[in-house]
Amino acid sequence: MENFTPLTSLAGGLLIGLASAAMLVFNGRIAGISGITGGVLKADRGDTLWRALFVAGLLVGGFVYGLVAPNAFAITIDRSTGALVVAGLLVGFGTQMGNGCTSGHGICGLSRFSIRSLVAVVTFMAFAALVVFVVGRFFGGRL
Repeated sequence: MENFTPLTSLAGGLLIGLASAAMLVFNGRIAGISGITGGVLKADRGDTLWRALFVAGLLVGGFVYGLVAPNAFAITIDRSTGALVVAGLLVGFGTQMGNGCTSGHGICGLSRFSIRSLVAVVTFMAFAALVVFVVGRFFGGRL
């Protein structure tokens, strides 16, 4: 395991949990990234600013972390641009179909003991494992 980073992973998990709890307690909203981003794109009157600031905070936070720890993003992705575009579109379609993403269902929903979120997360993970198996087995790990 070359990328085993228990301390930074724990810190990241704690920050995600704290941010999700703060969002629910102080704003009464679920910190589901696909729903928040979708709300920015729909631009409902009076409901866009906090969503835009949330998304901006994610981007700025990543940028700042990249400046502080440049090796944190030193990864390579061995996939074609087309495969990445198709994967992104499928994830977007799936989040719309499942009424949420891994942050909304996996972090916020499971912590609230939502059965719907449990079913969604099990479905996400099962299909993710299936896709990894199929791509690895039948396409040699490359698309």
